[in-house]
Amino acid sequence: MASMSMAEDVLMNEVLIRDLEAVAKDTAVLHGVLMRTKETPNSSEVVCFAPFSLFPSPLPKVLFDQALAVQTNFNRLVDMISQDSTFLQEALASTIKVDDFTARLFNIYMLILQEGCSQPIVVGLNRSDYMLNQEADGNATLKQIEINTIAAGCGGLSSRTPAVHRHILKVAGRLEEQKMILDNNPAAGLAKALALAWKLYGSERNILVVRKRFEDVCKTGLLDQDKRLFVGGQEVAIVYFRNGYMPQNYREQSWEARLMMERSLAVKCPDIATHLAGTKKVQQELARPGVLEKFFPDDPEAVAQMRATFAGLYTLDEGEEGDKTVAMALANPDQYVLKPQREGGGNNIYGADICQVLLGEKGSSDRAAYILMEKVHPQPVYNYLLRSGYPLKLSTCLSELGIFGAYVRQGTNMLLNECVGHLLRTKSSEYSDGGVTAGVAVLDNPILI
Repeated sequence: MASMSMAEDVLMNEVLIRDLEAVAKDTAVLHGVLMRTKETPNSSEVVCFAPFSLFPSPLPKVLFDQALAVQTNFNRLVDMISQDSTFLQEALASTIKVDDFTARLFNIYMLILQEGCSQPIVVGLNRSDYMLNQEADGNATLKQIEINTIAAGCGGLSSRTPAVHRHILKVAGRLEEQKMILDNNPAAGLAKALALAWKLYGSERNILVVRKRFEDVCKTGLLDQDKRLFVGGQEVAIVYFRNGYMPQNYREQSWEARLMMERSLAVKCPDIATHLAGTKKVQQELARPGVLEKFFPDDPEAVAQMRATFAGLYTLDEGEEGDKTVAMALANPDQYVLKPQREGGGNNIYGADICQVLLGEKGSSDRAAYILMEKVHPQPVYNYLLRSGYPLKLSTCLSELGIFGAYVRQGTNMLLNECVGHLLRTKSSEYSDGGVTAGVAVLDNPILI
């Protein structure tokens, strides 16, 4: 049963809701909560408000604080994994045999490993995503869905949404709730890490940001004798990958560009090892007994903090253990999620579709392209979701909490490791999967309870 929310509290006042809808859209535009449109995705002249909730959503403070507290440990973990070639090779050995996209990323990784890393500066901008699981005793627990190590999105938009909700609540006369909207500026923390990496690279110029596609890098990019990267005649200090996490981001020349950038002296965010550290297969391997202890042998508190957030994760590799996982999923498919090695939302498989995939690949090595995860069951709340082209209506909603982390390492020295903000995304419960850019979830803010 969905819990009470601010939206339900004002449900009977339809006139107020319609007035707030107009106010909300105008406020979002004024505060730069904007996205390019699906029809003209490369045009800066045609934009629309980014989808967002009319009201903030309730979130238990104890679980929010738990997610914030563990983030720097997850930053350390991701960085440790990226430096452990044995672990990465063993963890991904079965997956790269059946998943061509992961295999091509892995091939670049192995080339860089053989040639030697050109740049000892590493910058990580991560986002660890969670949902709240409703336990049998009625209490909610924090369960990690995934760690995003490449193009961890919405840091900028989530920095601007608090002002939008504060104004909506002011107009609605909800002044006490208005005071409860948290300050949130992940964009500043993410930028801080990039600026530090820029300084460490040694550039004396002001920071200039240039957007380039893979094909642009392939056409105008080159490495000099010192492996400095030049694109269009300009030296590049930092490469930030805004895409490159889905197969459709690549053509053949895109792979050539990715390899050129990885070989270069430029700081990569993420570098290829950190990209692979965020795969679902690595997430599943970390949940095995004793694995976290190998990375944190002298920090049992950090191990306990991280493990407390893990949902059930199960291998689908060939063999007895994978066979047990298949049988478990087929017996009760509604209790699990089948996850491929993909980012960006809309890729997971649910319910009867799990059976269809696993029965088609039962006994086949192809199933190693996936992992199986215990399905999280959050308690729904009511809210209104503002999305361009959709009528406003009261919806039964589920939320997902993301925590942003930023770190910078030079050689063996961790120079910065911080939790820099949060992102709350909310979607109608009719959808199983999908993010903001996938057109399903909307931006939100937590009201801590």
